Amino acid sequence: MSVAQPDPLPVAPDRSPRAIRAVLLPEEAGDFDREYRQVMREATETLDLTPVLEMLERWSRVALLSRDPERHRRMLDHAERLHRGESLPTEPWSVTKARLGL
Repeated sequence: MSVAQPDPLPVAPDRSPRAIRAVLLPEEAGDFDREYRQVMREATETLDLTPVLEMLERWSRVALLSRDPERHRRMLDHAERLHRGESLPTEPWSVTKARLGL
């Protein structure tokens, strides 16, 4: 008997910069704006849109997480606390995968 695999994250139908930014948490919009301006400047100089497309792909994933703002804020808080060196309950990726049946 096989274990059901979770569905992949749904793809946002509109990955335009405007659509992505519209669903970000307000506290993340400034980071998006700065990064978008930077990759656009680089694309203007190099004539290569690859970094722009990669940036938009990454931020579209953040936008998907932002659909549950409170959960996303908790994740950001935990990440910040871990970055500061605080001790929080965590588990190794191998344990998480086993718990989820992956």
